[in-house]
Amino acid sequence: MPEPRRLVRLLVGLALFGVSLGLLVRAELGLPSWDVLHQGLADRTGAPLGLIVTLTAGLVLLAWVPLRERPGVGTVCNVLLVGLAAEAALELLPGPEQLALRWAFLLLGVVTAAVGTGLYVGAGLGAGPRDGLMTGLAGRGLSIRRARAVIELSVLALGWLLGGTVGVGTVLYALAIGPLVQIALARLSFRPAAPPARPGGPLGVTGAGEPR
Repeated sequence: MPEPRRLVRLLVGLALFGVSLGLLVRAELGLPSWDVLHQGLADRTGAPLGLIVTLTAGLVLLAWVPLRERPGVGTVCNVLLVGLAAEAALELLPGPEQLALRWAFLLLGVVTAAVGTGLYVGAGLGAGPRDGLMTGLAGRGLSIRRARAVIELSVLALGWLLGGTVGVGTVLYALAIGPLVQIALARLSFRPAAPPARPGGPLGVTGAGEPR
């Protein structure tokens, strides 16, 4: 059973990541590549966006099998919770018409995605389905950078063909999310408390020279 503090970080991080998707959709200024695909599929099928996010994550998780990637608690929670949080956010958030508010939604969405990622990745309870796909391909000989680029560009192109929203927000997210996640991970990653020092110094040796 995961340590409760790590589990709380995981769940809060996934909820925030789902909310960030709702903010980015409502901004209507462009989505990250995977969300362009999610939106395109939702528009073509008529299914709720949250359901599409969940189903897509499940399908990506199946691709882990030939890549011999192993899911963790965080992986399963990612599949189940991000779509639900995104759908709840879309139900609650208005669709602003003023450009200034749309930009505010966009910027808040990017920051929220970074904080959410810092929390759920920093919990160390398992990679998300899409991250596992990237590391699995990297384990087959591609560099991480090339694997990520191939995946992101492929899903972006497919999502755009399906009618997903590509715009300035897509570019802004691509440029900003990496540095912001790096900051979030540095500040929000779970760090177990150091065990108390044993009497007698770092090697646990008493004044008489006998190990404890």
